[in-house]
Amino acid sequence: MTKEIFRADAYAQSCTARVMESDERGVILDQTVFYAEGGGQPGDIGTISGADGSTVNVIGTYKDRDGRGILHVLADGESAPAAGSEVTAEIDWDRRYKHMRMHSCLHLLCSLVDGGVTGGSISVEKSRLDFDLQDVTLDKEALTDGLNKLVEENYPLSASWITDEEMEAQQDLVRTMSVKPPTGSGRVRLMHIEGVDLQPCGGTHVKASGEIGAVRVSKIENKGAHNRRVNIVFVKD
Repeated sequence: MTKEIFRADAYAQSCTARVMESDERGVILDQTVFYAEGGGQPGDIGTISGADGSTVNVIGTYKDRDGRGILHVLADGESAPAAGSEVTAEIDWDRRYKHMRMHSCLHLLCSLVDGGVTGGSISVEKSRLDFDLQDVTLDKEALTDGLNKLVEENYPLSASWITDEEMEAQQDLVRTMSVKPPTGSGRVRLMHIEGVDLQPCGGTHVKASGEIGAVRVSKIENKGAHNRRVNIVFVKD
């Protein structure tokens, strides 16, 4: 299995690694800083460079379907480094950091809306969460003000771990109705925003809410009888 450096250090931008597998699908490394797509957060893109000076472009990162590790998908026509070779893996940091800021902001949003999360997605330009709400009117300006207040107060974010069994016994921590917590490895990571939000999450986050910067709720949409979609954007970047 690939050692997931980003779990312990979301700010790590590059690492040395050894190629475990290499074929037409892409490359699996023994360790990586590349986040694999999941939980609404896109997989990282970037480069893998060999000791011989060669560099290939990673255009997507996914959990290997056979459970062998994280698959780094290469651009068409590029030759994957050979299995056993040592390489340097480096992410597109500007893109990843925006994903981190957006993801942390969505956790702030969860603290302001009392409803289960039925879906969501993260991108550089905008992000969204869908909430299971009935006969509830959400105020776009009030949510914008609430988010920016939490950003300005600069709450620290931290992670802790509980066992799969402990997670099963604490289902009240789970906000997402469509995506289950990342269980199966024996433990589950909890993301804390001190005094604001606590929920299981496998994504990457900033260290403090102040890093998110000013945001705006750009649109609130009705997506069916129960679903309310809240879209957020950065005010400037």
